[in-house]
Amino acid sequence: MKFNINIPSDANEIIHTLQNHGHSAYVVGGCVRDSILGRTPHDWDICTSATPNEMLEIFKDRKVIETGLQHGTITVVVNGEPYEVTTYRIDGVYSDNRRPDSVTFTDKLVEDLRRRDFTINAMAYNDDEGLIDPFDGLKDIEWQKIRCVGSARDRFGEDALRILRAIRFASQLEFAMIPETLYEINQQYKNLENISIERINSEFCKIALSSDFCVQMVLFQDVFALFIPELKDMFDFPQNNPYHDYDVYGHTIHAVEHCESDDLTVRLAVFFHDIGKPHSYQDGEDCIRHFKGHGRVSAEITDNIMKRLRFDNETRNNVVELVYYHDATFEVGKKYVKRWLNKIGEEQFRRLLKVRKADILGQKPNFEQSRIDKVNNIEQILEEVLQEDECFSLKDLAVNGKDLMSVGYKAGKELGNTLNEILQLVIDGECPNEKEKLLEIAEDMYIGRRM
Repeated sequence: MKFNINIPSDANEIIHTLQNHGHSAYVVGGCVRDSILGRTPHDWDICTSATPNEMLEIFKDRKVIETGLQHGTITVVVNGEPYEVTTYRIDGVYSDNRRPDSVTFTDKLVEDLRRRDFTINAMAYNDDEGLIDPFDGLKDIEWQKIRCVGSARDRFGEDALRILRAIRFASQLEFAMIPETLYEINQQYKNLENISIERINSEFCKIALSSDFCVQMVLFQDVFALFIPELKDMFDFPQNNPYHDYDVYGHTIHAVEHCESDDLTVRLAVFFHDIGKPHSYQDGEDCIRHFKGHGRVSAEITDNIMKRLRFDNETRNNVVELVYYHDATFEVGKKYVKRWLNKIGEEQFRRLLKVRKADILGQKPNFEQSRIDKVNNIEQILEEVLQEDECFSLKDLAVNGKDLMSVGYKAGKELGNTLNEILQLVIDGECPNEKEKLLEIAEDMYIGRRM
């Protein structure tokens, strides 16, 4: 089928080189799918009838990385850009729900496409022949469907990670599962226990960043709870609070729905922010349920989950911090904004306000406008503080340790404490950030402590 895809010139050079040596070659998989959808492909993968040894000979004058010769893959670097090139292959038996026990190379493209997970990923293309689509992936794109190549039972049975990939593609593309795909996910999702946590983490993060994450949270709560069992306590847990119409998990779904950020740290913080509520509630005599301290409990649970899921330390620490502070008191005023900036820094404070907005918008309708207005006011003050270059950290302070030593301080704890005390005076607007004035205050403090 003729279908015009704008292949990068470097990728085309690889294809033409293989063709000039008597082999067939195409771009394949996600880059074809994304090109049809009008999305920018992240990678341009190439498949070919050439064997790994033949490819090594053909590209011997190029920089080549032997990515996975046993699976038929090499990486050819052209003008600094890496391109994976893989021999057509037929996968053997998957005895561990993770990877084939063996692969057999073939010279037939259709056999290579037949082993792929979903029809929308089982298309190939080159400029000479156009679109090669033996499993009607184009039709499924038109109808916005997620369909396995061949039997869904077989595809998910071969590699259980395809379950999360199906959810991810449905969520990223806003496609729907056909009934067979949905049925087999519900039948086989427990096989994800055979998949490494690193691979699960990678897919989960992509799902969390996708536009339809909240929809997948409704459809596949049991799948997510398989590797985050702490979620189960949130299911159907009533809040009995005038600010909430939904149970804890339902509120989280709506908060995720209203989270407009494409920052993974923010998205995860919104997802986890109330996970401690079922473990930190108090029922008042008025039958209203309160969740005092649930930010701290949620942060502790989140920390444990993210360690188990092997998140990097920076992401984990930032998410845990946002969860901890998400329900803190937010006051309007420059000194309060500067206190937050001093406590967690600009980037985290901006994230925290996004988490706060999502949390508010996920609560009972008609209660949110005044609280959203408050957060908007805080954001406006934040911009003013940053624009006016106001002092909110020790590095912005007009005096430093060396200056304090000039009026009698010695290096040590007292000097550090004094700098922080002076900083708080400046943040609260009780004195200007002027060196001469701050040194007078520091000297008075020094003398006063020795009287």
